Amino acid sequence: MASLADRRFDVLVVGAGPAGSACAYWLADAGVDVAVVDKKQFPREKTCGDGLTPRAVRQLADMGLAEALAGAHRYRGLRSVAFGRSLELDWPEVPGLPTHGYTITRHDLDALVVERAEKAGATVLQGTEALAPLDPVAGGPGDLAGCAGVVAATATGQVELRARYVVVADGANSRFGRALGTSRDRQYPQGMALRGYYRSERSGDDMIEGHLDVTDPAGSVVPGYGWVFPLGDGRVNVGVGVLSTDRRWKGLNTSRLLDAFVARAGPAWGFSPATACGPPTGGRLPMGMAVGPRSGPNTVVVGDAGGLINPFNGEGIAYGYETGRLAATHLQAALAGGGRSALAAYEDQLQGTYGDYYRVGRAFVRLISDPRRMRVCVSTGMRSHAFMHQLLRIMANLLRPGPGPAELSYRAMVRTARLLERVRGG
Repeated sequence: MASLADRRFDVLVVGAGPAGSACAYWLADAGVDVAVVDKKQFPREKTCGDGLTPRAVRQLADMGLAEALAGAHRYRGLRSVAFGRSLELDWPEVPGLPTHGYTITRHDLDALVVERAEKAGATVLQGTEALAPLDPVAGGPGDLAGCAGVVAATATGQVELRARYVVVADGANSRFGRALGTSRDRQYPQGMALRGYYRSERSGDDMIEGHLDVTDPAGSVVPGYGWVFPLGDGRVNVGVGVLSTDRRWKGLNTSRLLDAFVARAGPAWGFSPATACGPPTGGRLPMGMAVGPRSGPNTVVVGDAGGLINPFNGEGIAYGYETGRLAATHLQAALAGGGRSALAAYEDQLQGTYGDYYRVGRAFVRLISDPRRMRVCVSTGMRSHAFMHQLLRIMANLLRPGPGPAELSYRAMVRTARLLERVRGG
């Protein structure tokens, strides 16, 4: 067998998180010679809320992982909490999607999907860090640069890994993407999140919990939310996420916000310093298609590396799986002779699939960045179970084809968001 340095893969995927592993799986399943590299050894810890929505569950089932998820904690919906009120909202019915989600640590989940990709035929190179693009070439106007592969570091030294096409999937702070020319549009929302694990007797709760009234030290409601996600193993994932859309929120101390949130939620869940499983960890998340360009002469960007995170709720896992799958389809077309035009069609499909939805999400984030508007919107909405259930459809991207209340409201939001974007000039 040829050494890695002598091989030329059809596709090389940089990063084995949700987007990269899904892309590698779908390519390998189609018979494509694909390799995926990641600097970590799996299983590994990863900061996340650990929640899978019905969209993510569907993608995992399509990859043949339904049975593997059977050991994860299954839950039926969201308990929304704010201003002294609590509403239990079951996941809505959507054709083709389940009506349940799972909670599972990324330590376990990502290892499952990496292994699935490998079993499908992908070459998985763990402990292999992509240091730089190999022989980069400029793209056209507005394009990502191209390259012949990666220069990678392994336990035994550096190696050149060559491929016809390269997928950038190394996460929200993508160094490899930046080396090829990606950048974040600072007018788009970015999230700051911090989470920790606590032991709790309510770890088997069949609802995940979202708190919409997280406040700063001055008592102002911040644009974000707190979460409590039971894991079913004696632990819960507890965290806060804040949207840094306005200069008022850029200096927020998420550690203090998390401490205050844990103190508030603690009595109901049994949180205390004694039940903490370790120090919290966090990170920044570019949202709403904030990072681009996402395609070049022989390169595409998927998942968090492209800012493809839902601005409404900070969900990135489902969109990682979905965009990795979309990219795999267009890469197959490129390999079959479609070349650069097939990769340009990937960006077109991203815009067609998510463009309006993320446009509405960005407008929503601007709306709630004002604490007074945030308080009025949340406190009013929490008075109606029916309203919040329809809002859940929109915020979780669980809309149906028909003309239901959520769908009609969403279409009106699209028109408004497009108008606002034109007024702002982009």
